Amino acid sequence: MSFMQETATRYGAVTKSDTTVLQFKALYIGGAGSVVLKEAGSGGDAITFSAVPVGTTLLVSGTRVMAASTATNIVWLDW
Repeated sequence: MSFMQETATRYGAVTKSDTTVLQFKALYIGGAGSVVLKEAGSGGDAITFSAVPVGTTLLVSGTRVMAASTATNIVWLDW
């Protein structure tokens, strides 16, 4: 199934943290900035998405939205 045919069944506000574990398949970005993520299933380094514009939905799986993120009003989505 493609993303556009599915709707999120779980979602919530993101509190940026280096320790809080989330499980998401997408993030909605309400306020522009960088988004620093820890990848799902990865014990490695975090990855930074720079200059993410307002209203973007990042189709990424992850486990953490790191405290270094500057984007605001982030909502996690899962289905």
